[in-house]
Amino acid sequence: MRLPLPDAAHQTRSPDYLAEVIETATTEFLAQCLEPDDLNFAVMPPFGSWVKSSDEESGNQIYAVVYHATTSPIDSVHRARALGLSLADLREQQPQIFAMLKTEFRAAIVGFRPCASGRNGKTRLSETVYQHLPPRPPQIHQAVYACTPAEIIYFSEQFDFLRTLLQVSNAPVEALIAAAIRDIYQLRKGDRPWLVQAGRSLSQILKDDYDRLRIILSQIYLQPAE
Repeated sequence: MRLPLPDAAHQTRSPDYLAEVIETATTEFLAQCLEPDDLNFAVMPPFGSWVKSSDEESGNQIYAVVYHATTSPIDSVHRARALGLSLADLREQQPQIFAMLKTEFRAAIVGFRPCASGRNGKTRLSETVYQHLPPRPPQIHQAVYACTPAEIIYFSEQFDFLRTLLQVSNAPVEALIAAAIRDIYQLRKGDRPWLVQAGRSLSQILKDDYDRLRIILSQIYLQPAE
């Protein structure tokens, strides 16, 4: 079933709180989106978007990029069937359907930010970001949040994460890299020098595979302002 929150948690829930880890591995994790307060589908994070979770034991904050998302019935035996109704009609006539669906996504781990000791023995996140796999992935039932624009911009000062994304299996990696870079480029408000650096890093990683490089770069652009 979808993951509801207690009533008190609904009132204090951060809008960036998206999901909960339900399966974890060294290189990635599977998360189930939290049930919304109203008759809507759970919020599915966009392909190539940036999320974060944590390893509670070490205090590491772990960054990942969403590469696959699904919405499907909770009952794995029976598939959903076409009803010929609009979403408005479904909410009025068969509201129970929304409680029978789950939304899940897989995210590839691209780096982490360790915990550091502060004054008076208190811990805080280090200023250093590592763009390689952490010692451990987030644990089961850890919260998953959308990364803030500031976090994404800070993380993307380096480009080693591009090599990690190229190694993601069972994903259209060219489209994934393009989506991740496109998101950063948008947040950086069309920072052309940064995009040139990203292109050069990709060129070095891909060596002489100019076709793949061209495909990736052709999918990077700025969305028109709303």
